[in-house]
Amino acid sequence: MDLAGKTFLVTGAGGYIGCVLVDELLERGATVRAVDRFYFGQDVLDEPDMPNRDKLEIVKTDIRDLTPKDCEGVDIVLDLAALSNDPSGDLHPDLTWSINSAGRRGLASVAKEAGVPRYVMSSTCSIYGAAENKTSDEMSPANPISVYAKSNYEAETAILAMNDTGFTTTALRNATVFGLSRRMRFDLIVNLMTLTAFEKGQITIMGGGRQWRPLVHVTDVARALIHLALADAAKVGGQFYNIGIGSYQVLTVAAIVREVLPFQVQLNMAPDDPDRRNYRVSAARLRDELGFEAKVSLEEGVAEIYEALKMGRISNTPKCSTVNWYRHILDARALLDEVELNGRLI
Repeated sequence: MDLAGKTFLVTGAGGYIGCVLVDELLERGATVRAVDRFYFGQDVLDEPDMPNRDKLEIVKTDIRDLTPKDCEGVDIVLDLAALSNDPSGDLHPDLTWSINSAGRRGLASVAKEAGVPRYVMSSTCSIYGAAENKTSDEMSPANPISVYAKSNYEAETAILAMNDTGFTTTALRNATVFGLSRRMRFDLIVNLMTLTAFEKGQITIMGGGRQWRPLVHVTDVARALIHLALADAAKVGGQFYNIGIGSYQVLTVAAIVREVLPFQVQLNMAPDDPDRRNYRVSAARLRDELGFEAKVSLEEGVAEIYEALKMGRISNTPKCSTVNWYRHILDARALLDEVELNGRLI
């Protein structure tokens, strides 16, 4: 669908999903105001081959500092700003609550005050928590276990409650994401297994391997966010939807990665505690009510990552592990605080 004439404000625009979403919007002719702190660098949005680059405005700021003025002229907010994944949330819980919950609730309030008509939040299926042998759908109770999941659930609940006739709010609960992005992540199960197999010819399976994970390609998440932003407000207002290509046991994911790659890969089982993050998720509601389905298969995602690694288009840098990069930033800040004196480092 052509999006010419529409202005999107995308938070977390420099992130793993965010930069793919920005590309998708620009390709469809939208004007994009890309907001991010750029913890992982601004270069992901400075690529010369980006489509319709003249329609991209980059705003380097923290979502907690946004004001109604920043939302002027915006038709739709797509909010992806969050400290992502469970280990990152556990690394600095206070900061996670501040950004993932308070920051996002504040942004929704700012957007509403500015008169922005549509707001879509990128949320997470980890809100369902450990569901044992059940498949969770939108009628299933929330059971968030981690700080990351709990903070997202708090934000989601508050933001959906803001929905009214002049301000349509919707949330997309993402399965565990995989696939290729300019802000590549190798701390996600499919991506990590593909990288490890490429580099070492083996995959180590943690947590027993019988635990379930719902999965979805990064491009499908971007497409789904746009789909919700354009859907009938009467249908999606105050609602949340799951997105995923399917649910897989970790052992099965490893076997699929091994089958796709054109060389021998050894599977190793590591002695480890059972993984509490064990859940399956249905995305049937999004398909049945709004006609949207994830399309990119696990096999296709593995193949594209392998090709990019083989051709040297991506590599495993420190920024590819979210929690390690956050830890690096926090350690650097602590070191600077220790040596700084009267506002001077030297």
